Amino acid sequence: MSAASPAPGSLPPVIPVFPLTGVILLPGSNLPLNIFEPRYLQMVRDAVTSDGLIGMVQPKPQDGDIEKPELYSVGGVGKIDDLVETGTNRFAIRLKGIARFEISDELSTTTPYRKVHADWARFGDADNAQSANHGVDRRKLLATLSGYLEQRGLDADYDAIAEAPDDVLVNTLSMIIPLGAPEKQALLEAVSVSDRATMLQTLLKMALVEEGSVQPSNFH
Repeated sequence: MSAASPAPGSLPPVIPVFPLTGVILLPGSNLPLNIFEPRYLQMVRDAVTSDGLIGMVQPKPQDGDIEKPELYSVGGVGKIDDLVETGTNRFAIRLKGIARFEISDELSTTTPYRKVHADWARFGDADNAQSANHGVDRRKLLATLSGYLEQRGLDADYDAIAEAPDDVLVNTLSMIIPLGAPEKQALLEAVSVSDRATMLQTLLKMALVEEGSVQPSNFH
């Protein structure tokens, strides 16, 4: 399944949301998901027969297992760009990020999944901006990333990284690097790609300092 994504200016006022800790979706990025819970299977089925849109939003950190946790106020919406049935009541889908939204309020609904009123105004200009140069200091970011990966015994395809445009590089790293929910949320809400790159570099350096891989005096 693949279809053209709607323009950010034509996005609907109400969208279904999939709360998932540690997962963010940024415009232009791809997010693969395995769907097996009945309520989210229903959400995907309903989305496929309408506009194909699903909002990804993080629950706020909480104590214990709460059936309906409070949500962060900002999420990212994507369109189902691919869907494969991988078994009985199991889907593998890929969301293509379109825009970020702010939750104005949550609807009372009879569906098993949650729906919200989405306000698209806050991030509209930033998410619609087209720029070949986002002002990202790639050298510093990649040097910090290299230290972070080396500390964990991980490798990366640096040829592919070198070829990636600034926004693809920064947004992909922001989505895949394992960080806590508050840090992920901060990356999601960073206004511009440049702001997100600076924040990501800072978070990676903080992780290295906390794990003793670099000295705080080198933190600049």
